[in-house]
Amino acid sequence: MKGILKWFIGIVVILAVLVVAAIVLVPMFVDVQQYKPRLEEIVSQQTGRPFSMGDDMDISVFPWVGLRLSDLQLGSPRGFAAKEMVTVRSFEVHLKVLPLLSKQVEISTFVVDTPQIFLERRKDGLANWENLGAQGAKKEQTGTAQKDAALPIESLTVANFAIQDGLVSFTDKAAGVEKQISDFNVNLTDISLEDPIKLNMSALVDGKPLALEGSIGPVGKTPGKSDILFDLAAKAFGVMDVKLAGTLKDPSGRQQVDMALAVAPFSLRKLMDALDQPFFMETADPKVFEKIALKTKISGNADAVSFSDGHLTLDDSSLDFSAGAEAFEKPDIAFDLVLDRIDLDRYLPPPAQKKTASSAGTSGKEDAETTGAKTAEAKPDYAPLRKLVLDGKLKIGHLTAANLSLSDIAAHVQAKNGRITMDPLSMHLYDGSLAATLGLDVRQDLPETRITLDVKGVQAGPLIQDAAAKKIITGTVQAATTLNMTGDTPENIKKTLAGSGEITFTDGAIEGIDIAGIVRDAASKVGLGKQPEKKPRTDFAELKVPFTVDKGVLDVTQAGMMSPLLRVTAAGKAFLVKEELDFRVEPKIVGTLKGQGDTKDRSGIMVPLLVTGPFASPKIRPDLAGMLGSGIPDADKLKEVIDTKELPDTKSLEEEGKKVLKSLMPGLKN
Repeated sequence: MKGILKWFIGIVVILAVLVVAAIVLVPMFVDVQQYKPRLEEIVSQQTGRPFSMGDDMDISVFPWVGLRLSDLQLGSPRGFAAKEMVTVRSFEVHLKVLPLLSKQVEISTFVVDTPQIFLERRKDGLANWENLGAQGAKKEQTGTAQKDAALPIESLTVANFAIQDGLVSFTDKAAGVEKQISDFNVNLTDISLEDPIKLNMSALVDGKPLALEGSIGPVGKTPGKSDILFDLAAKAFGVMDVKLAGTLKDPSGRQQVDMALAVAPFSLRKLMDALDQPFFMETADPKVFEKIALKTKISGNADAVSFSDGHLTLDDSSLDFSAGAEAFEKPDIAFDLVLDRIDLDRYLPPPAQKKTASSAGTSGKEDAETTGAKTAEAKPDYAPLRKLVLDGKLKIGHLTAANLSLSDIAAHVQAKNGRITMDPLSMHLYDGSLAATLGLDVRQDLPETRITLDVKGVQAGPLIQDAAAKKIITGTVQAATTLNMTGDTPENIKKTLAGSGEITFTDGAIEGIDIAGIVRDAASKVGLGKQPEKKPRTDFAELKVPFTVDKGVLDVTQAGMMSPLLRVTAAGKAFLVKEELDFRVEPKIVGTLKGQGDTKDRSGIMVPLLVTGPFASPKIRPDLAGMLGSGIPDADKLKEVIDTKELPDTKSLEEEGKKVLKSLMPGLKN
């Protein structure tokens, strides 16, 4: 028995020596160069491109299975400037042998040195990467792979994985585009299935630095089934710093991502300069978009995405936000935005320059061409709005837009089944408030719009001055109105505009129109006085304008203005389609100092005015026939108008009356 065992051990030892000798001596005596032509032929057949390798080839077997190749070259098809499409200076890999027996893969080195890829598209549109592969080769999918199968190894470790000094060059001669990624370096260290992989990558994109570092993993023994952690930091072009940290869940299944995103403050203008791109818009303030920063948490998959704890900095503005979207085919969107302040005028294009005289001759032709182009445009497609589901809230502390100053803005917008509402919409402006509701119905081809407004305590003078840079009217505004319209063009809206409302101004003045002066002019023309210098202003205690609108015709039935010793009523129509006015204004001298709040039906001396013509240049003229028909005032008639019961003493009323009468008819004798 001992003899048999002795012989068996001896045979095993001899076999072991022979195996070791073969592993050590085979690489020394086997000429690997003899396989080079065959390898080149196989690669050429599989790619359909010429392939060659350098003479510096080496293999090793023990204790590491090693392979080193040099000067790998894969050619481009004929007719391209780049002779080679892919070149690699050297490729080297070393794999430990003995751990393979226990399904453990240990790689000490995996290095690709100076890989270069040249991608080119000719002017005729053909690219050198097209039709890469053997001619007529068919790709077959066996479908036998088990989706949830574990790896056929117990462990994997790679000490060093590196790509050094890589280059990717892209040339599109048809578009005149050239791009290049150079100095491309990737280093992965401590690679294993059970531990995070450390990543360090850097490159120059058209000469601009780009870097990425951090860690990814572990991937686990069943890659695609285990959650993958990541913590990455990117630096772009010396301008942007971005950090991503989170988890990729179920990578081979639903692929849920939960991560935190942080973008350090950067200048968007400098970023565009670094990309050699013109800035995407011209702004009134060239210093905007100089500071942008973002922080938020993102959770999402292929079906939905949400943003929480969001904070955006835009120059001097700060926005806190949360948002979510799902059912992307609709989509279904919800958001909650809180903005501290923003001046939108800084971000809008600068005011258009006035046309010079030299361009005036061509402006008519250009305007006609533009009008024709707009007419030929297709009608708006409201199908996306009909599918949209939206529920959003917005708050803004202070907003400047169109030179208007607004504060405490709150809005709630909703959309579903083609109906879009903003209810409520509220804000403070010019010492007052505005509350509104907006409704848009796009279920039909022509949208229907409904607007309600409730304005309280707004100072009209500063509001109009900021909005139009004009002095039109001053006073405190109260207004309530409801308007309905159909269509999406100014013409349709004017034709279908309908509704009603009332606007009241108190303690103000109409700027640019002097009703007393116009009455003086009328008196002068009939010989009651001479024409003095005009004062373009009509003060009032109360101005009330009730109105209705139907099919684009604004009807004012009884607008009234009250001021001491003067009443003005107006009635008429404004034709929105033709943009014409047809009003009769009746100023009346009355015998009371009461203005706002006077409800008594006052008799007095009337001097009617007619306001007619286009909106842009209306004509205001006295109705001499109407004035003469009501009788020319004399001293006795003026005395009859004065109501001495309105004041505690007659003398003050008499003095006030003299002032007004002298203003209206300076030539009238005492």
